[in-house]
Amino acid sequence: MSGTYLDYAATTPMAPEVIAKITETMQMNYGNASSLYTIGRESRKIIEDTRQLVAKTLNANPNDIVFNSGGTEANNSALINAAKQYSHQGNHIITTAVEHSSVYQTMKYLESKGFQVTYLDFDTTGHISLDALKNAITDQTIIVSIMAGNNEVGSLQNLQAIGDLLAEKEIFFHTDTVQVYMNEPIDVQQLHVDALSMSAHKIYGPKGIGFMYYRDTAKNFHSYILGGDQENKHRAGTENVPLIAGMQKAIQLRLENGEQEQKHFIELRQYLLESAKERQLDFEINGPQTPELKHILNIYWPNHPSDINLIKFDMNDIYLSAGSACTAGSLEPSRILVDMFGSDSSRTTESFRISFGEKTSFKEIDHFLDVCEQIK
Repeated sequence: MSGTYLDYAATTPMAPEVIAKITETMQMNYGNASSLYTIGRESRKIIEDTRQLVAKTLNANPNDIVFNSGGTEANNSALINAAKQYSHQGNHIITTAVEHSSVYQTMKYLESKGFQVTYLDFDTTGHISLDALKNAITDQTIIVSIMAGNNEVGSLQNLQAIGDLLAEKEIFFHTDTVQVYMNEPIDVQQLHVDALSMSAHKIYGPKGIGFMYYRDTAKNFHSYILGGDQENKHRAGTENVPLIAGMQKAIQLRLENGEQEQKHFIELRQYLLESAKERQLDFEINGPQTPELKHILNIYWPNHPSDINLIKFDMNDIYLSAGSACTAGSLEPSRILVDMFGSDSSRTTESFRISFGEKTSFKEIDHFLDVCEQIK
């Protein structure tokens, strides 16, 4: 790939080992995993081996892992199912105003079905108030959905404190972990998480594959994709074995290299900020001032409109974004930055997101800063 790619939070390029694994599986493991003969059983083994690996990374029961098309489907499936499951106990749901669109729009859908939704705000560092969460809970509250790590400003929520609170009150706890999985440790038992989502393309795996964790799936989850008995009757449709194999390889690579990558991200972030200061670029950080999700850095650049900057960066073969990739085609200001700073703040229209990856080099950071100096 030519150019300087600084948008790894939107998607990551597939690792060569992942591409090789997918290609090999396509050639060698073409049997339908539901078939009883040998090549079908070989495909089934790939699926179940991956399920065991995923469960181990989460300290989860393998039977509670459901493979699907990724984070959007997982969030939709978990939240809609939980709302139906607990509707006899109440109709109140708590989330945040800054969730990914796959959660935010699902909440709007549930509101249209008669559920009441409370949207908690972020503070200017990108965190919710635990007191605000406590105060929002009523005797009708059945679900709380709070993203583990924000995809635009890189803030991490205190899942332990949230999980402890909700477990005590026996409220269903869902969290979107798409940006966090394999970047930060997740233990669903310790954190009292009842459901979460993951997309493989955020960890150098293929697009179109991911998983949902849903506690006690066999008893509590009912598929709304009807058909065959795939995924233990939780998601009908022939499994995409090559993509599942590719996801398995991506997870294995993160287990081997993830710790070193996190150190690299911290070094890149520090180098960028220190170099920008030396060049007298008046960057300010939106969100946590110290690294939380270490691969994400959101920058406010006063008097430099985001839309114009992105065009200039693109003309210089630098690829980054002003927000979530799922809303990048929109001319509207970032919903996250509006919630954090208010709709009148210039930060909502003069900011951009940098996100690092395993291949990001200090030379690329220098190129990015060189272009910033040219356009300032």
